[in-house]
Amino acid sequence: MSYIPLSQRDIEEMLRRIGVSSLDELFQSIPEEIRWKGSLNLPSPLSESELLEYFEKLGQKNTYPQFLSFLGAGAYPHLIPAVVDYLSSRGEFVTPYTPYQPEVSQGTLQIIFEYQTLICQLTALEIANASLYEGATAVAEAVLMAQRIRNRSKILVARSLHPQYRQVMATYVKNLGLTIEEVDFDLKSGQLSLDDLTKRLSEEVIALVVQNPNFFGVVEKLEEAFSLSHQKGALAIAVIAEGLSLGLLKPPGEVGADIACGEGQSFGLPLAFGGPYLGFIACRENFLRQLPGRIAGQTKDAEGKIGYVLTLSTREQHIRREKATSNICTNQAWCALRATIFLETLGPKGLRELAYYNLQKANYALEKLCSLPGIKRHFSGPIFNEFVLELEQPVNKITSQLLNRGIIAGYPLERDYPELKNCLLLCVTEVHSKEKIDELVRAFKEVLS
Repeated sequence: MSYIPLSQRDIEEMLRRIGVSSLDELFQSIPEEIRWKGSLNLPSPLSESELLEYFEKLGQKNTYPQFLSFLGAGAYPHLIPAVVDYLSSRGEFVTPYTPYQPEVSQGTLQIIFEYQTLICQLTALEIANASLYEGATAVAEAVLMAQRIRNRSKILVARSLHPQYRQVMATYVKNLGLTIEEVDFDLKSGQLSLDDLTKRLSEEVIALVVQNPNFFGVVEKLEEAFSLSHQKGALAIAVIAEGLSLGLLKPPGEVGADIACGEGQSFGLPLAFGGPYLGFIACRENFLRQLPGRIAGQTKDAEGKIGYVLTLSTREQHIRREKATSNICTNQAWCALRATIFLETLGPKGLRELAYYNLQKANYALEKLCSLPGIKRHFSGPIFNEFVLELEQPVNKITSQLLNRGIIAGYPLERDYPELKNCLLLCVTEVHSKEKIDELVRAFKEVLS
């Protein structure tokens, strides 16, 4: 929905320009006796999210099938303020290619600089780049970066890291002579097993890679894990697949992370059948020279005016090709623009409130579902907006019956974790109203009876 909102100040200025003192004066040509003085027989105003839900319900009167989805697993449904679509669709944002020439690219460079600043604020780390393809390649680039810094032979990866992230990372390091060892998770809490981590840490380890919240939606004890890795001289890499969690959880830089990376899709990007998405990466300042991709910097021109330039970018397309840190050829500028508009629209308080809203919704759904016979919570660790349920009946049987009722109940975990048979990963965000959650609970009750 595209619109141009007007503030009271805007309205007063427009009235002044046309020579009238109030909106009522615009209607002086209408005889007084036929003017309506009372309130209009209209419903009360709706918030943007309520208005979107209203039109969604209208759309359900169409004949094509509608599904209520509780899928997450690395791709998260969130409400996107209309201002994100409106501003990001402006011609000057969708037509530029790349800001190689700063004299004609100040707007694009400023946006990139602001985006980097926002990522630094979210992660509590000093440096961020212009962006990467998406979360999986961001993790792979972080591992390659760590290998350049430490030059050792082994990577420790939490088994609770997104399975697709692990696959992409393994492909990236396949021909580099690196060994990847997976650290198991605790079967009760769902968190990284610190005992298993302690056994696997050695002087050969380059870095420890941990996702938070992890693939099961469980919040990790990053501080303890990263402290153990630092004792062996290994770097600590925090992975964030659900960017919105940074609105509530301690930022990676405050719990010992040397590098933070992940997916920014939750910041104003629709699901869109898998992309385009937005990978981000940030690090401590002393690792700046090993950071992949582009970096936009702020400077001053000969007249002392603030300007923006690409700086410290050791890329294969630039002059130091043989020392390039990456073959990343994109900064996902338009996706980064949408994330910038989204984050600056919400602000720190709005982001925190939205994250808290997700936490409340997920815990409400978890409590209601676990009250049903035949369902129990599988992991005891704290959650954000995803959780794992264990069903007494076969998952495929239950999910297919729910699908017949128009509900996509979640992500079956057995395909990636054979030991989690009949376990289902569900995601609940602000797009799921109480009515939708209650509908899910009723549907589960019906198919389980």
